[in-house]
Amino acid sequence: MDLDMLNMFVIAGGTLAIPILAFVASFLLWPSALIRIYYWYWRRALGMQVRYANYDDYQFCYSYRGRPGHRPSILMLHGFSAHKDMWLSIVKFLPKNLHLVCVDMPGHEGTTRSDLDDYSISGQAKRIHQFVECIKLNRRPFHLVGTSMGGNVAGVYAAQYPEDICSLTLICPAGLPSTTDSKFIKQLRELQDSKRIDRIPLIPSTPEEMADMLKLCSYVRFKVPQQILQGLVDVRIPHNEFYRKLFLEIVDEKSRHSLHENMSKIKAPTQVIWGKQDQVLDVSGASVLASAIPDCHVYILENCGHSVVVERPRKTANLILEFLALLHSIDNNKKQA
Repeated sequence: MDLDMLNMFVIAGGTLAIPILAFVASFLLWPSALIRIYYWYWRRALGMQVRYANYDDYQFCYSYRGRPGHRPSILMLHGFSAHKDMWLSIVKFLPKNLHLVCVDMPGHEGTTRSDLDDYSISGQAKRIHQFVECIKLNRRPFHLVGTSMGGNVAGVYAAQYPEDICSLTLICPAGLPSTTDSKFIKQLRELQDSKRIDRIPLIPSTPEEMADMLKLCSYVRFKVPQQILQGLVDVRIPHNEFYRKLFLEIVDEKSRHSLHENMSKIKAPTQVIWGKQDQVLDVSGASVLASAIPDCHVYILENCGHSVVVERPRKTANLILEFLALLHSIDNNKKQA
């Protein structure tokens, strides 16, 4: 082999080795950076664009895909301590011509965080309404989706701003009393009795606590490498003080049963999706909603926990699309009658 050919192989090998070494180094030394890159890549691959909207001195961060059309736009509200990218697993199975908007909830990710802000469920609903008006999403009634804490906010929003929405999907929503204590509620009671309420299971600060939280939230057992667990913790630790403050706010008497207090005011057709093995919020909440909301469609997913969006993304996306198609069909029949 001549010298030029040898040099070519060395250069080619070096070119391939650099990104491989960079990936390995990121995985071992900076797993949190790798997680951020992962979400950035996934957003780009799915065509989601990140934008900002301002209401006075308050900034909302959101991602979107598509444009408003003849079908209702869809606004998605994530759960406690999550962010807009949690919906990417669902977005993957939704048509690209649907107008989708995923917003960071107040104080989360790129949306303004202020000690003076009202983080009660009612306060968050008001902020989301400001966001909706900022981007003029309510020019036409839209479909609202919320999960967990975001489901609580979505339900209160539907009750307080009924003219904004045409339909509603609640996924394992918080804000309801339950006749059966979930594993999470039992843990909270034990911590409260032992005066260790600072050890909230949904606010991990070590890889071991992160693994426990994933087990609590999911029926499906995901095998997550230690480095990724560390990365997930590293991303969250700078925000844990805020998460504790927020958690105490939303479990306070003012917010704890906000959805229950407002559900009789919900007039929009409503879809409820719940994991049967939810250990965070007991599945009995689905029947509470079904008994109070006139046009309520309930779907209980077998072998699924609280993290419905992650555990059953394709099924959840299909249920939302089927629900919207059903409403469209009913609407057309009314027009023809």
